[in-house]
Amino acid sequence: MSIVSAIIALGVLALIFGLVLGFAAVKFRVESDPIVDQIDAILPQTQCGQCGYPGCRPYAEAIANGDEINKCPPGGEATIKELADLMGVEAKPLDSAHGEEAVKTVAVIREDECIGCTKCIQACPVDAILGAAKQMHTVIAHECTGCDLCVEPCPVDCIDMVAERPRPETWQWDLGQIQQRHPEAQAIPVKMVE
Repeated sequence: MSIVSAIIALGVLALIFGLVLGFAAVKFRVESDPIVDQIDAILPQTQCGQCGYPGCRPYAEAIANGDEINKCPPGGEATIKELADLMGVEAKPLDSAHGEEAVKTVAVIREDECIGCTKCIQACPVDAILGAAKQMHTVIAHECTGCDLCVEPCPVDCIDMVAERPRPETWQWDLGQIQQRHPEAQAIPVKMVE
């Protein structure tokens, strides 16, 4: 009989805690600003801090509160243009005080030189580095944002930033170059198959 009463007691406690947590979730829910969410969706999510803020979300909040839209080197001119369209302001050139737009890069660890100190893992803001203490580390390339924050703390300098290789989901046609090489391609009619 004591097992049944213990199960009933645990069930009652679980129900009480569930009700308290449900009430707290409704009562203390934090409403986010929809414009901040839209700005944050445009930013590249590198979390590099080059804009002067600790990540993309704080920079999105600052933009919503009136800060400049041209402080994100990883996003470059394309991000500035999208932010300008969203905010209804004029697009400005990238502020050189925060860095320069560059080719998208990813970190690559020379694994045979890695000593397994875990300092790069601690520095990575998006958890794109795998490894354990005193073991080889590696970078998950499609998770790496190219923020470059893992390079500095590496005591053996075994991390290189290399140009990102195109993947099927990031590759795009360079239509301008195709049209320059093949101007007749613009005049070819396309038939729709029904």
